[in-house]
Amino acid sequence: MTALPADDYLRLSVADRLKLAEEIWESIRAHPGELPVTDAQAAELDRRLDAHRADPSAAEDAQTVLDRIRKRK
Repeated sequence: MTALPADDYLRLSVADRLKLAEEIWESIRAHPGELPVTDAQAAELDRRLDAHRADPSAAEDAQTVLDRIRKRK
């Protein structure tokens, strides 16, 4: 991969840099199996999955969590 000099990126407007960042992130999301995961991260994910399987009723849906977070502000 050939990287552009930082000055080339900085010449873009903030809006264009945000768009570029979004495009890069979307290209990464398209290949989730290629994301590096450390041993510690894998162990934590396994622990959380095991906890969920042991007691699925303890889980909260995303909207409930987001509502709680928004109320803190």
